[in-house]
Amino acid sequence: MKAAIIAVAAILLLLILWYIATYNGFVKLRNFVQESWRQIDVELKRRRDLIPNLVETVRGYMAHEQMTLQAVVEARRMAEAPAASLAQRSQSESALSDALSRLFAVAENYPTLRADTSFLNLQQELTNTEDRIAAGRRFYNSNVRDLNTKAEKFPSSIVASMMNLQKAEYFEIDSADRQLPQVSFGGFNTPPAAGFGGQPGYGSQNGGMQPGFGGQPGGGV
Repeated sequence: MKAAIIAVAAILLLLILWYIATYNGFVKLRNFVQESWRQIDVELKRRRDLIPNLVETVRGYMAHEQMTLQAVVEARRMAEAPAASLAQRSQSESALSDALSRLFAVAENYPTLRADTSFLNLQQELTNTEDRIAAGRRFYNSNVRDLNTKAEKFPSSIVASMMNLQKAEYFEIDSADRQLPQVSFGGFNTPPAAGFGGQPGYGSQNGGMQPGFGGQPGGGV
């Protein structure tokens, strides 16, 4: 009888330790997701902050391209607006990427603009920012995958259910949005053209939003 009690107590202890370890693992993964999103959000904000200077630099050379410039301004405004979900944020960032790509494509027709130092510097900054966004998006989605996989696998799914932990959202971009036209600067010694693949959701820089779980901002453990 005593041996049976000891065995049951040992099993219960092991279950408790497993629950604690699994719970803490979910908390760690959730924090990874949120932190990786914040890094993306910083770069998304930086991209938006560069656009006013870009528009002012380009405006003097592209007097007959007001619709193109206005499309960039409007897309930036939409990207800055609070988003209800990561999917909505992805759409607005993709729209901004498309508007910027069209702007750089049109700039191909203005040799004087393509020789402007301010324009080239802004283009290079935007290119570097985009590279960081792309890297951050891959890291964020990797963390989301790890969290969601653990939440779905048995028996850790039991703990996820007890915690009411729902899936985190991926930051997805349509492949067409990442295949943007490159600007050729033949004859000029310039940096490569900026490529924009609108990238992560939300964060403290966009209305205080954090990566959503189960489609809701600020969700999680």
